This record gives sequence, structure tokens and C-alpha cells, in this order.
Amino acid sequence: MAVEIVVSDWWSLKYGDLRDGDSHSVHLRINCLYCAFSSLYSSSMDYSHIITMEPGKRSGKPCIRGLRVTVGDVLGYLASGMTHAEILSDFPYLTEDDIRACLAFAADRERKSETLVA
Repeated sequence: MAVEIVVSDWWSLKYGDLRDGDSHSVHLRINCLYCAFSSLYSSSMDYSHIITMEPGKRSGKPCIRGLRVTVGDVLGYLASGMTHAEILSDFPYLTEDDIRACLAFAADRERKSETLVA
């Protein structure tokens, strides 16, 4: 609720007051809330010190801390149903932050990708 007030006040300052009951007003408030929350979660983790890419290691794929474990490896383990605890047990040199960094990296890459229509 506090976020809605802040976003609505920002919107009112920039574009003028929104009338209550106006369907455009409700739609704009929902969009503003979505933008506010998605920006909070999209920048929730700085993985730049965890995810590395080196041309000579795993063909330049994004790896975890220079190790030979790729982001794709970890995502594959998660997709196959392994829990974080199982991954950490099988790979004791990985940390919970490493797994979160893989997820954040994949989410950012997906967010930035574009679909081209032929």
C-alpha cells in the first residue's frame, strides 16, 4: 500500500491528478506498481563478482567464480528437480549465493532478450 501511494504521488506530480473510478487511472496504477516491484526484484542481487566469462574456460560460457561449473549446469540441476541443498551437497565448493547468482543472471538475460519475428 505504501508503494502505491509513492508511485501514485510520483505519477500525479508528473502527469497530473488521476480521477478515482477512471479505468485508465486504475490501469496506470497497476502498471506503476508492477514497474516498482519488478525493479526492486530485478536488481536484488549483484552477481558480477560471482558469474564470470573467460574465453578459454567452458567455451566462454558464464561460469561460477571462475570454476568449471556453468550457469547452465546449475539451472539444469534445478530444472531436473534437485534442491539447493542437494546441489550444495554434490558440489561443496558452491554456495547458496552462487545458486542465487545463477538464477539472477538467467532472469536478467531473459529480461533483456528480444524476440525477432521473421
